[in-house]
Parts: sequence; C-alpha cells; structure tokens
Amino acid sequence: MTKNILIIAANPTVSSTTGWPVGFWASEVTHPFHVFTSRGYKVEIASPKGGNLEMDAMSNPFDDSKYSDWDELSKKVLQDKAFKKLLTNTPSISEVNPDDYDAIIVAGGQAPMFNFESEITLHDFFSQFYESGKITSALCHGTAILRYAKHSNGYFIVEGKNVTGFTNGEEDDADQAAGTKVMPWRIEDELKKIGAQFVKSDNWKPNVVVDGNLVTGQQNMSGEELAKTIVKLLENKE
Repeated sequence: MTKNILIIAANPTVSSTTGWPVGFWASEVTHPFHVFTSRGYKVEIASPKGGNLEMDAMSNPFDDSKYSDWDELSKKVLQDKAFKKLLTNTPSISEVNPDDYDAIIVAGGQAPMFNFESEITLHDFFSQFYESGKITSALCHGTAILRYAKHSNGYFIVEGKNVTGFTNGEEDDADQAAGTKVMPWRIEDELKKIGAQFVKSDNWKPNVVVDGNLVTGQQNMSGEELAKTIVKLLENKE
C-alpha cells in the first residue's frame, strides 16, 4: 500500500552566532525524498510556521562554495519541478493532520538550532505523533527537537532512549572549517543531560539508531540510510 511521509523542515532564520542566513540542509530532505518516492510513497513537506523554505548555502550543490558539489542526487532532485513546488508555501505544522501520515522526519540544517526552541506547536506535534506509536524520526540537527519534546506525563521522550544526532566531534570539525563557533549549543551534550543514551559512529559516517518507534540519524550523511530504515520498518508492519 502507498505510504504517506511528512518531512518537517525548519523555517529560514539568521544565526545568532555567525550572522549567516540559515535554513534546512539540502540532502536531509532530497535524499529521503528520493528513497520514499522511489518506493511509490507520497511525500509532503511542512514547516513550523509555513511559507517558503531556504536551504543552507553550503548544502546547495550548486553553491559557489562547491562544498556540496559531490552531491549528485541533490542536484537531480533540486531540479525536479514537483520537488521545488513542495518547498514553496509549505503548510505550517498547525495546519497538518498527523492522522494523514505513516511516518515523519524532522530534517536538520542550521536553523533548527536557533528557532526550534520557540516552536511549541512543533514540540507538541512531534510528541503526539510519537505517542501514537507511529514511526517518528529526526536527522542531524533536526534532533534538536528532542531537547524539547516531552511525553504527555511531562518526561522527555529521549529519557532512557538510544538516540543519535550531530556529535561533538562533528561540531568541532564544523567550527574548524568555518573558523568560528557555529552552533549556540550541542546536540550530544544536551541530549545526554536529559537522559538520552547517545550512540555515535565515526565523524561523517552514516549512522541510524532505532529504539522502538523513535528513529534518529547522526548527520547529513545518514539521510538515505534513515529513509531506508523507515521503509523497512513500515513494510515489516504489513
């Protein structure tokens, strides 16, 4: 049967640490999109506030920096008219009916680290989707949502859970490459503080962790594997 997947991407904002415009990371949307649509799944994209989305410049394989020039899959998907349309005038999370979807992914990029804290509706949506028992996932800096998402009993969803996300080692690499501190806080440190069992692989190696219906991916190199894992979980349910 056809499955419906919701990818949630952060609205564009400005980094409080670097002053750069920031948004979502291209491959964390394009790679899952490709995996799911290749299986015949329907994919929709929403954002906390709705509206047009922007990708982090360095994640754009057509950017002058050439940082992501290697990403041939994103080059292909980003030129797809149907995909480009999904990035414009996205519905806000308050307009989305969770009953319409079999699984969700919260994509990363730099923006979640700056604007997810205030997105209470997103926190509640993520928590309720998780408590419904459906596959609930987050990728890279999209795992910032786990710093805020709580059970209806008030406990953090990640307490006692095996999860992954952007690691301290990867933050060190990013800071060195940028020549400045990029992020205002760190995923690994904060999730450990609230009781998560943080499971990491080597820097920039694909890594996906499954604990019940919670699925997390370490960084942008994990998007394809995360999506394939979700496909397996969904199809094993049938």
